[in-house]
Amino acid sequence: MTKDNRSLEGQTLGKAAEIGIKSQLDEVQEVEVDVDTQALELAQGKVDSVSIQSKGMVMEKDLRVEDMLLQTGNVSINPLSIAFGKVELTHPTDASAQVVLLEQDINRAFNSEYIQSKMQDLDVHLEGKPVKVDIQQVDFCLLDSEKVALSATMVITETGKNEPVAFTARPEIGEGGQRVVLTQVEYQDGKNLSPELTEALLERSAELLDLRNFELEGMTLKIQKLDISEGKLLLQTVACIEQFSP
Repeated sequence: MTKDNRSLEGQTLGKAAEIGIKSQLDEVQEVEVDVDTQALELAQGKVDSVSIQSKGMVMEKDLRVEDMLLQTGNVSINPLSIAFGKVELTHPTDASAQVVLLEQDINRAFNSEYIQSKMQDLDVHLEGKPVKVDIQQVDFCLLDSEKVALSATMVITETGKNEPVAFTARPEIGEGGQRVVLTQVEYQDGKNLSPELTEALLERSAELLDLRNFELEGMTLKIQKLDISEGKLLLQTVACIEQFSP
């Protein structure tokens, strides 16, 4: 529904929800909430549907969401909450949501201070010997073969020597639909320098690609399907929404 076709009541509710959503984000390029309702329906606490479309959301762990589109069916709200600039649901509602992540944004998050701090001074085994290493400059590529390629530079603390690490893996839905996990790891040239190092990179990938990073307050997401194209990860999800704004 276009803004011109929305009722005044729907526009007022949508604006209140937009303000609430923006308050939860570190950055956002744009966010638009469309509320399909009429005055008589609203007085009875009835809303036909709500759609939320956002672009360039930056939330936890410096991870940017290129696009998010969420669509509900009928929603029941507390009419009195409108006077306080809120959209208070009388009971949770289900929705469908689509989340688009870009390769460049995943890379930015992988090399952020938060994630990099978790990849320093790691205890691993190289050629059967225990050593400490730092992982630097991670490169995460989304391939059109439904796989990802992950490479990094490993710095051995004791010697300062650099060792490249590279493998491909297949993303799958894990942990009850909450995360994207990497499986079926294949090493470049068949060479696995360190199982512990690989595990550390897989864990950081799963941490970044956790849907809880993208959930707004009062919302839970669950992955139904994922699709990979070159440079882009598309997550089809279902959502349970308890509130649209704090």
